[in-house]
Amino acid sequence: MKFFSSEFMQKVKAHVKVWTRSLAAVSLVAMIVFGGAHEAFAKRSGGRIGGSSFSAPTRSAPSNSAYSGSSNGYYNNSGGGGFFFLPMFFGGGGGGLFTILLLVIVAGAIMQAFRGRGDGEGITGMASKVTVAKIQVGLLSSARSLQQELTRLALESDTSSVEGLATVTRETAISLMRHPEYWVYVSSANENTKFALAEQKFNSLVMSERSKLNEEVLSNVGGRVLQGKTAATLPSTVSLDLEAPSEYIVVTLLLAVAGDSLSKLPPLRSTADLQSALSAIGSVPADNLLAVEVLWEPQSDDYTLTTDEVLTIYPDLVRI
Repeated sequence: MKFFSSEFMQKVKAHVKVWTRSLAAVSLVAMIVFGGAHEAFAKRSGGRIGGSSFSAPTRSAPSNSAYSGSSNGYYNNSGGGGFFFLPMFFGGGGGGLFTILLLVIVAGAIMQAFRGRGDGEGITGMASKVTVAKIQVGLLSSARSLQQELTRLALESDTSSVEGLATVTRETAISLMRHPEYWVYVSSANENTKFALAEQKFNSLVMSERSKLNEEVLSNVGGRVLQGKTAATLPSTVSLDLEAPSEYIVVTLLLAVAGDSLSKLPPLRSTADLQSALSAIGSVPADNLLAVEVLWEPQSDDYTLTTDEVLTIYPDLVRI
């Protein structure tokens, strides 16, 4: 028994074909739109390597020989306790004005010594000098091997130790120095500050630079490696031939260094300036390195940045 006529069934089939074609068209448009979004998002995804030793135990400078000796250390060379009783023999039993003044002077000297020893001694004393520096380099896309080197460094480095951070700093500087023919843009900044303020200033600089990335698809910070869906694994369904040609890679180095090794870092305006600065950074002793961050984008060597993107996102870059 037939419930539907052949004419009705033909109309249903015709409608199904129309719906199928419409669904296919919508799916194709979605693939183009969202695929293109994936491509653009992947281009702005970056990598990050770094860590900090600001919260590590204080690293002291070598002790002065005048302070060495018994467990009483600082006072040992003063001749035991007799120094404090010497004034008592002046002024008839110690009651004179001279005795009081001398005691005040001695007490002030002792307090000053304690203050200096607690705040200024050692490379991480609260009053010691720290340089917070930034070097940013824009390279031609021909230096894509640099992206691979930084990715390898992110996957293999020990960022939980000062020695590991020193290795990251040195290897990043060396990788950049290997490609001078690709250097196009550069910017730099440095500030000399006290240790007590250095961590805050460094963290502020890091936040400012990290905010320029759409996403960090690979990071190794403080010994923790996080790897997301990198640009190289995203679906590539749309041709980018109609877009502006991609040309650049940007690498950013942020450092906090105790002492004077980077305190006189000049503004970078030439390849010679950059070469000298990278050499200085790569030579920073591990004991003086308080924090380092290396950021680069795009993280994947499948992508680079356009001229407009570079100049818009990194307005401080100047051509060399």
